Amino acid sequence: MLGRLNHVAIAVPDLAAASAIYRDTLGATVTDPQALAEHGVTVVFIELGNTKVELLEPLGEGSPIAAFLAKNPGGGMHHVCYEVDDIIEARDRLKSSGARVLGDGEPKTGAHGKPVLFLHPKDFAGTLVELEQV
Repeated sequence: MLGRLNHVAIAVPDLAAASAIYRDTLGATVTDPQALAEHGVTVVFIELGNTKVELLEPLGEGSPIAAFLAKNPGGGMHHVCYEVDDIIEARDRLKSSGARVLGDGEPKTGAHGKPVLFLHPKDFAGTLVELEQV
């Protein structure tokens, strides 16, 4: 069911400062910031040869990562994203095996313009998992 690792997401308190570290210190290519109001975050992607790193900061008071940053004020790994061929098939298979899909269970459009779902970290060894349809 799982395809390749699409990205590892790191929650940061200051997106501009974190982007500068990757761009200026590590020499990485960093995309322009993208506000994702539906997800409550602003993101950039660090482009790597075999995957990406997503840096995300809260967008607005109701951001789902605000609580994460309150517990981890310096930031930290937030989730991993895996690619799937059919997100509805993957969701239904996971739900039938007892995995919890967050939110209303319906895919939302992610940063790459593709359908995404998030899976409860308690079902995946303490890791928040995002699935993205390719």
